Amino acid sequence: MADLFGNDTNEVDLPLIEGTVRVAPDRVLGFAEFGDPNGDPCFWFHGTPGARRQVAPLARQAAAERGVRLVCIERPGSGVSTRHRYDRVRDFADDIVHAADSLGFDRFAAVGLSGGGPYTLACAATLPDRIVGVGILGGVAPSVGHEAAEGGPVALTKHVSRLLDTVEAPLHWGLRRLLLAAQPFQDQAYNAFRGLMPEGDQRVFDADGVREMFLDDMGNGLREGGIGAALRDLVLFGRDWGFQAGDISVPVHWWHGDEDTIVPLAHGEHMATLIPHAEFVVKEGDSHLSGYAAADDVIQVVASLFEAPPERKAPRPR
Repeated sequence: MADLFGNDTNEVDLPLIEGTVRVAPDRVLGFAEFGDPNGDPCFWFHGTPGARRQVAPLARQAAAERGVRLVCIERPGSGVSTRHRYDRVRDFADDIVHAADSLGFDRFAAVGLSGGGPYTLACAATLPDRIVGVGILGGVAPSVGHEAAEGGPVALTKHVSRLLDTVEAPLHWGLRRLLLAAQPFQDQAYNAFRGLMPEGDQRVFDADGVREMFLDDMGNGLREGGIGAALRDLVLFGRDWGFQAGDISVPVHWWHGDEDTIVPLAHGEHMATLIPHAEFVVKEGDSHLSGYAAADDVIQVVASLFEAPPERKAPRPR
């Protein structure tokens, strides 16, 4: 298989299938499926930016070995997904209900990486009768409201959310053209970006198949839909999310690198204090992409969520 510019991507397991699910009369979301087609269902929510193939090579392999049907689903404006402006993070959960019904999922797990974390928590908070539990990998924390975490680059979204909401459309098309023009130089761009990242993330970038996975995902995502989802993420992260983390009653497992420079470890620790009985794992010496290195552990936890009925836990009093 080759990406948009002919680069070989055979070092990563290809999706079993790719397609779209209809979530409204005029909207679809794109998805790619990995792992065991007859396994326990789990949605994987990509980071910011990202598209349907942004699934760690280790996660793809582990899902096949551990009997997990792993479906990475795009947010509106990414890949083949229809552009759409959610008013709040919580709105995504309504689309996931339609997606799960279309794919034949009764109860399912969900995993969110970085910018996919808030959407995973939205599903955990609002779909307790469908979600068996979730995993968060270096997830973003709220930047407004009484559950807000202070500091870090993501906290700046509360200051630029309104401006981005105004200029989102022209910025989307401008950035898409710029990034498409830079695609022939994607190898150089990848190496330059790798060099700017902390040592923990550089180890992830050097792992087998990770380069091919990122370039394949970004190439297809940009060719088909651009980066509308990433811009909308930044708008919504700076608003009230439409739910409270303290109201989550399903199991939540959180992995976070202690050298994360994008979403500080303190943000993950803060969220773990808000979510009742959250299981929090610190990845020592790892940075923002530590979730890729922990993919086998993540899939193992996902598989265990289906082994027994989920324990219902009362929300922590506020």
